[in-house]
Amino acid sequence: MAKCKKLKIRPYARLLTMLGEQLIKNERIALIELIKNAYDADSPWVKISFVGFNDNFRFDSESKIVIEDSGCGMNAEIIEEHWLNPATPEKLRRKAKKNTTPSGRIIQGEKGIGRFAILKLGRKIKVITRAKGENVEHVVDYDFSKYDDDFLSEEGKAKNLFIDDLSVSLQTQNPKIIREYLFPLGARKVKRPPHGTRIEISELKGSWSEKKVEAVYRDIARLESIFSHNIQRTDKDPKESFVVRIYKDERALNYQEQYLEKLHTLLEDRSVIRIENGVYDDKKNEFRFVLNGTSQVLKLREPSLMGLKVFKDHFDKGGKVLDERNTECGPFQFGFYIFDFSPKAPPKFNLDRDDKEIIRDHRIYLYRDGIRVYPYGEPDDDWLRIDAYRGTVAAGHFLSNDQVVGYINISQKENPKLKDKTNREGLIEEGNATADFIALLQVFLAYIRQKPYARYRNDIKDKNEQDVFRSEQVQREFEALKKVVKDNKQALNLISKAEKEYKVERRYLIRRAETTEDLAGVGLSVETASHDIMAIMSKAMAGIDSLIRDSVHDDLDQNELHKELQSLRGMLSFIEAQLKDIQLLFKSSKQRRRNIKVKEVLEKVERIYRRLLKKEGIELVIQGIGSPLLAKTTDAVLLQLLLNLFDNSVYWLQQSSVQAKKIEILLDGDNGQMVFSDNGPGVDKEDAPYIFEPFYSGKGEEGRGLGLYIARQLLERNDYSIELARLKSEKILPGANFVVNFVAEDK
Repeated sequence: MAKCKKLKIRPYARLLTMLGEQLIKNERIALIELIKNAYDADSPWVKISFVGFNDNFRFDSESKIVIEDSGCGMNAEIIEEHWLNPATPEKLRRKAKKNTTPSGRIIQGEKGIGRFAILKLGRKIKVITRAKGENVEHVVDYDFSKYDDDFLSEEGKAKNLFIDDLSVSLQTQNPKIIREYLFPLGARKVKRPPHGTRIEISELKGSWSEKKVEAVYRDIARLESIFSHNIQRTDKDPKESFVVRIYKDERALNYQEQYLEKLHTLLEDRSVIRIENGVYDDKKNEFRFVLNGTSQVLKLREPSLMGLKVFKDHFDKGGKVLDERNTECGPFQFGFYIFDFSPKAPPKFNLDRDDKEIIRDHRIYLYRDGIRVYPYGEPDDDWLRIDAYRGTVAAGHFLSNDQVVGYINISQKENPKLKDKTNREGLIEEGNATADFIALLQVFLAYIRQKPYARYRNDIKDKNEQDVFRSEQVQREFEALKKVVKDNKQALNLISKAEKEYKVERRYLIRRAETTEDLAGVGLSVETASHDIMAIMSKAMAGIDSLIRDSVHDDLDQNELHKELQSLRGMLSFIEAQLKDIQLLFKSSKQRRRNIKVKEVLEKVERIYRRLLKKEGIELVIQGIGSPLLAKTTDAVLLQLLLNLFDNSVYWLQQSSVQAKKIEILLDGDNGQMVFSDNGPGVDKEDAPYIFEPFYSGKGEEGRGLGLYIARQLLERNDYSIELARLKSEKILPGANFVVNFVAEDK
């Protein structure tokens, strides 16, 4: 007969090591956990004292760390039922009823584990506490000095120790420590009320140093928001402040705080792009923010966002994930300040070495209800995986971590699914909430890099070299110089020689630039054709492999063999036709400018794009007006122009939600003009001045920013032009409209 026995879960004592030492990263985080406990206890201040440490904070057996507050304190019942029990649900229950303290603070803790941070700091702990309204204080004594660090031995002897084998003494006494008296707190005299908690930690673990204590000081300074537009201003009423002071024995430690004032100055005066009052609205799936003083709205389904790799990686191509569900992280607020670290930054935004060090000391901070979530914001923490993307995708497509300082505000009420990890190392990554949250921020920052920041970089780009080249300024200066020295034959000869060598060098550099543009254009243009060629090649290779396998048998079916060979010939014929069209792209001494019918080249490009147009459901309409449109140029120029225009239109139509996708091309032979249009999202008015600049792209990581630039360069060599249609009469469809003029411009 089967017997059933009920067993109880009985944790080993080493669980305390896991809770206290292994879940808490370091001594700094341990102190922050104890400070947060004081915050939740409604204490207006916390005093941390390093007692009995030498000048460099080395400690001995008599040294101790004391953490004192004037919070609500604990009575005997709370100590026995909650403080001494890991994972107590007390705070969680309190938060379920009301998630604020009596003074209105949002309760931070809920897991009942943070208190075990004391075990990270030392083996002996004495907790003296007095609850509000009580006339006694309670002393809780932990003495774990007889156990090893992992609770596997007692007094040096191996022993199976369970949590309930560990004893902690509780003594109740008349108030000796938690009583009314005046004491200094920084430059103030504070009256200690008859309630609160004092924790004394001795038999210390780890190591301390001046640098480590200063880091704790900085951590405390950043516990509440350091941003002026964030919650919890640092200049609020001192009565409402949460003040933390650090002492060494009786001496207050006041480390340099000027870096925060300096940071605020840099944020306001030296940031290239300021994004303030930002809000992500999860109901509308949109970002609302103020960019350098101008209000902006950016919808998540904006084509310029949907084209980003970070968008596609998380929300899938076309935002398919958003069709199935809404983002699950909830709404949040944000602000970002972007700096230019380059040595050629304009004087207004130029940063010296000290400025850069201050900025690099900060990252993007996360605050929940005004209190920082660790370790986000640390200089070495890449919680948004920006550096990872820069390393695997392309550095130029993302802002670097060290040039962005910012904040994100979330709350327990609005973001219940964004939960802290038990180990205090950020957010739990389960379900979709945290992944959505991080992806939204990545998408937004990638957009800022590739649009506003890219426009800034283009605006400051040194165009003097281009102006000098186009206006032939150097040549004019040679002529002026010769007039000045016309009576000095020797000087005149030297200038003439320099002028001649300059012209030779100039011609050489022009040829090099044109060759580079040609080669870049070829590389960009053959991509679509290569997809078709490789697809047909794969089918042809599979067919050949099949025939090879069958050829070893004697029972070959001649009819089937003939069909297979005919099919293979058809595939090779297609590849030959595609390669002939592509071959026209390559620069050749045999190519000469001649009158070419634009429609004939257009039909070649249409063949290259036929499969992709069909796959994407894009209708192509070609209309002609008057006589055939002619262009005196080469096939390569027209092919690169049309391939780039097709490539742009197809890309943006792929990102568009319009149902009947269309490309319409008008060939006006009488006026020597072609209008290339689509009904996609069009060109953003802020992007319009930059679309013909090299390396400026709205396509995200997929764009190289060279297509339209090269198209314009090639046309200009033939005295032709390409512009974005500006007049209503020039536009055919509501999306992007490009006007190409094949009438030579006067020079």
